[in-house]
Amino acid sequence: MHIVWPCLCILLGIIIFIQWKTRIDQSRHLRYLQTKLTDILEQESSEKVHLHTNSTQLQHLLIVINRLLDANRKVEADYTRMENAIKKMVANMSHDLKTPLTVVLGLTETLAHDLTASEEERKRLSLKVHERTLDILNLTNQFFDLARLESGDRPLSLSKINLSEACRNSILFYYELIESHGLEVHVTIPETPIYAYGNEEALGRVLQNLLSNAIRYGNDGGTIGIALRQDETSVYIDVWDQGKGIHERDRMNVFERLYTLEDSRNQTYQGSGLGLTITKRLVELMEGNISLHSIPHVKTVFTVRFPLIRF
Repeated sequence: MHIVWPCLCILLGIIIFIQWKTRIDQSRHLRYLQTKLTDILEQESSEKVHLHTNSTQLQHLLIVINRLLDANRKVEADYTRMENAIKKMVANMSHDLKTPLTVVLGLTETLAHDLTASEEERKRLSLKVHERTLDILNLTNQFFDLARLESGDRPLSLSKINLSEACRNSILFYYELIESHGLEVHVTIPETPIYAYGNEEALGRVLQNLLSNAIRYGNDGGTIGIALRQDETSVYIDVWDQGKGIHERDRMNVFERLYTLEDSRNQTYQGSGLGLTITKRLVELMEGNISLHSIPHVKTVFTVRFPLIRF
């Protein structure tokens, strides 16, 4: 009995010492975490928090802290990327609006001050003003369409649609324009209808954007085409041309807001840079995706993919 009490006291003392040491270590570790996190946030460092500890709770806390740091860095990177995209978009938008506005200003000044102009010349200038005004209106409408799509204010109702019919209607819509350019057309659409979930209005706009681009930018190849095909899991719509194509340096950016190819700034290839961005957003809202493959002067193909509906 005389031996038991001293042993219990020693054991109790060891337990108290271990608990005191544990609390001291935890307090030290928490102070380190506070200091380290403050330094990382103030310096906007990409560093993670590392701490050697046997405490399971602290180990779990470190995992959560590092996940939060990664999430915070991603938010900051996304914000920076979005801020740069907005700056670029505003700059490009200003450029694309300034050009037709300058033309309109010059034409209206001529109409107002050139009293020697003939009636025929004044009609020609008035028509030019009308055309440029339509360009400005079209660009503005596209800009707001994209804003609505990206804000989620324009949800699309999806239903079963006949892709075969949609493709035929789209190529027929451009029949006169294709003929006026003297283009050869290749249409590959199976006789058996192919269906997918989508939105008829949105799909019509997607196909019109792709076909108008093929006609405008690929007419030097003399041939455009549309093809509808399927495999075991998906259905694909290919819109292609054999024109000058899109160089590799541009392929990753053609779907970005207001991105235009280097030579699309001249009058022949003038574009708003919003058509393909709107096309991509519409395809994504229909739960599909769009890709590009281009070999200049051989074949440039935009491919829209949707999941296949089986019956």
